[in-house]
Amino acid sequence: MFSTSAAQGARSSLRQGWQQGTRRRGFASTRMTWSQPLAAISRVAVIGGGQMGSGIAQVAATKKFNVTLVDVNQEALDRGKTYMVKSLKRVAKKKHGDNEQAQKQFVDEALSRITLSTSPSAAVTQTDLVVEAIVENIDVKQKLFAELAAAAPKSAILASNTSSLSISKIAEAVDAATRGRVIGLHFFNPVAQMKLVEVVRTEETDAQAVERAVAFVRAIGKEPAVCKDTSGFIVNRLLLPYMMESIRLLERGVASARDIDTAMKLGAGYPMGPFELCDYVGLDTIKFIVDGWYKEGGTGLQGDKAFGPSKTLDELVGEGRLGVKAGKGFYDYPKK
Repeated sequence: MFSTSAAQGARSSLRQGWQQGTRRRGFASTRMTWSQPLAAISRVAVIGGGQMGSGIAQVAATKKFNVTLVDVNQEALDRGKTYMVKSLKRVAKKKHGDNEQAQKQFVDEALSRITLSTSPSAAVTQTDLVVEAIVENIDVKQKLFAELAAAAPKSAILASNTSSLSISKIAEAVDAATRGRVIGLHFFNPVAQMKLVEVVRTEETDAQAVERAVAFVRAIGKEPAVCKDTSGFIVNRLLLPYMMESIRLLERGVASARDIDTAMKLGAGYPMGPFELCDYVGLDTIKFIVDGWYKEGGTGLQGDKAFGPSKTLDELVGEGRLGVKAGKGFYDYPKK
């Protein structure tokens, strides 16, 4: 059913600013429910033990949240744990230098807060926040959210880590009362390093759910960017047209991939060129998102030429040149 391919604090000062700021920043469509006290998040369930899900679980555990990581079977969970251990050791080395005892303590303490499970329903019965990080398939996500809504506490936030699907569409799987607790929490890969989390609100999301989600993001050391539920949210809505236009420049013979990358790094100050970035994100991921937007629309994107088919992208994906993860994409990446 699921794909494996994905504390407390910062609340008291945030509450007053959010109450005042929501009205000023155009959040009028979000429900106002200020009569209830802000519920603390301390228990987190992450559904999906791939890179994204394992990364989210790892980061939450290092910030002293109790986490349950869920996937379809023990083999998938073991892969997720292996990923977390490697990542935690890198963080521990950076944090504690040559102090091996402190490194080991850091890793052991984080892992002690993570429980593994193969049952989504059982994992969420006492949770405060659920973060879904499974396959990018709307039907599978809706089925999962219906299951989670039936099993989780009525106060629990139900969040999706989707990068391309509509949060509102996912929320259609639950009843009207539960939709107020459905939100997007879009983390970026690698989770341990990337500071941004897009907090995505629908027309039905309660303001208090947004506030609690923002507090959680800050508590795990990330920076939230709150936005409406629209195709691509903020980052991908800006990034994908840039990537696709870069590919079209290449197709038109304007310049080579290497020269386009050099131009954007030295001329625009970007840390990576568009083709380097495409390879890092994954060409199959890019194709999946733009194909969906072009064919199905989302927020008025159906038939938008910016996301139309690219022969170059289609051929590379068809050949298995998916980017860094495959060892080859627009560039080759020899194994070290």
